[in-house]
Amino acid sequence: MQPIDIQVIGEELAIKWDDDSESFVRLDKLRKACPCASCKGETDVMGNLHKGPKRPYKISSFHIRSLEFVGGYAIKPVWEDGHSTGLFAFDYLRAVADSPGDE
Repeated sequence: MQPIDIQVIGEELAIKWDDDSESFVRLDKLRKACPCASCKGETDVMGNLHKGPKRPYKISSFHIRSLEFVGGYAIKPVWEDGHSTGLFAFDYLRAVADSPGDE
């Protein structure tokens, strides 16, 4: 599954997929689902989860400055607050878009 068009429209990320379906994800939901090690943590070989300190969100945390494609498998949002380490693999992006609720 691949996106064929991605645009920020207001407070949402609009995605047109190659199966002709569309997804709309609120930017705050997308940011809170960031899969990077700082946001979600990393598990060591013993199964222990290590996370950085929790940082409060600001208004700029939910605005996208730019989107970059990574290879043929992911997008990397660059957020207005400078956060840019989350790679959203297309299957994870679709899962976030299809998940109920705000988080």
